[in-house]
Amino acid sequence: MGKKNSRAAEKSAARSKKGERQEAAGLAAESAVRSAPGKLSAKAYDKALKKLHIELVKLQEWVKLKGLKVVIVFEGRDGAGKGGTIKALTEKVSPRVFRVIALPAPSEREKSQMYMQRYMKHMPAAGEVVIFDRSWYNRAGVERVMGFCSEQQSVEFLNEVPRFEYYMTHSGIILLKYWLEVSPEEQTRRLKSRITDGRKIWKLSPMDLKSYNRWFDYSRARDDMFKISDSAHAPWVVVPSDDKRRAQINTITHILSKVPYEEIPREKIKLPARQKPGKYVEPDYPYQYVPDVI
Repeated sequence: MGKKNSRAAEKSAARSKKGERQEAAGLAAESAVRSAPGKLSAKAYDKALKKLHIELVKLQEWVKLKGLKVVIVFEGRDGAGKGGTIKALTEKVSPRVFRVIALPAPSEREKSQMYMQRYMKHMPAAGEVVIFDRSWYNRAGVERVMGFCSEQQSVEFLNEVPRFEYYMTHSGIILLKYWLEVSPEEQTRRLKSRITDGRKIWKLSPMDLKSYNRWFDYSRARDDMFKISDSAHAPWVVVPSDDKRRAQINTITHILSKVPYEEIPREKIKLPARQKPGKYVEPDYPYQYVPDVI
């Protein structure tokens, strides 16, 4: 009886600790969302994101210390906000730990390989978080809808992917899969802005234009993908993304709640005194300076 009580107390303490960590990670997001019933304001977003970035750095250091392996998959239609969410997630952490994989179209050599082969080589080693901006699920989405693979190849992929992800998770990888769901009206608005805004024109590919009018083909492909690959060991999490700021805050908060981490104690840092110039003299050199245009 004593052992059972002891184990129960340990489990309760672990749950409490995890709850405290999740509460700290999500505090900013919760307050921002509650105070902004409409679209999240820039001020609320910046305040929430700053706190979440601090938590992400803590997570990063814990991943390195404990040798965790994390894979985060972002999928969704063109214009759903995958790139912006990934940018918000990674802008304050080390690219040596958080690696973003956004593969181009496969080469002829890669087309001849086993389909999963080009993704396997990007899987994380200990102490890494790998983020896929689109992933192996291309075969269930864009490749299927746009005819880049046969229907048989797509069906075979869907039959195999639960097993593939089972092996991933049972090898110690923490796998998180997010589907960003954008409405047709918001997708249209975002794609039109890519046409008219010179800062965004690079985001509009010929494939975006070809796939734009196949909304329901993509919907059917998404439904089939969820039906087969939404498993207990690798579930899909849907992120409503018409409000980009809210989607980013909610997604990062969810990631922090799913990857176990603790804050690593650090010694107080103090900058050392800078050396004295001694005999050093600034040279009389004709430096070329960048023009001051503002």
